[in-house]
Amino acid sequence: MKLLKKLAIVAALSSVATYASAMKPIADADLSRVSGQDGVSIAADLNIHIGDFTYTNTTENASVSFKNIAFTGTIAATLDVINEASFKADVFGSVLGVTAPQAMGQTPEAAAQGAALAAFYGGGDVVKIAIPKIEVGAGHKLNMSVDAISMGGSSASYGKMAMNDIRLQGTTVYIWAH
Repeated sequence: MKLLKKLAIVAALSSVATYASAMKPIADADLSRVSGQDGVSIAADLNIHIGDFTYTNTTENASVSFKNIAFTGTIAATLDVINEASFKADVFGSVLGVTAPQAMGQTPEAAAQGAALAAFYGGGDVVKIAIPKIEVGAGHKLNMSVDAISMGGSSASYGKMAMNDIRLQGTTVYIWAH
């Protein structure tokens, strides 16, 4: 009986090895026709603290300081690499709404905008970063605060500021090398 169990295990393992050895590489041309889910999704619960940010105008020798800057809240993003055709469809379509340089009946301003973007983008793949339209709970909305604003090294503060319920959902950013 033990021999029969061992033979069954050996037969099962050898069939797995046969399937694994039957895998073949896929040519690039064939792979380009395969579609599926790709990309990276990122979610973060931010708790960022910046002790001091000072801007100095060296010409006037004047400065302003922002102290105890905080960013808190939840943010999510997706990262995908898209090809030139997909990027142009996004840019000259509904995502960015730029008028294509060759569009008929466009205003001179729209033609200039499309031509400028076409000249700025040299072609090739693009990294697309998108912040999805998700609802974030009340205690987790994105907020930014500055506890004190002072001038020229003075310890006296103008007060503080806060930006609450910052909504970035629906934002799309494209990055490419040139």
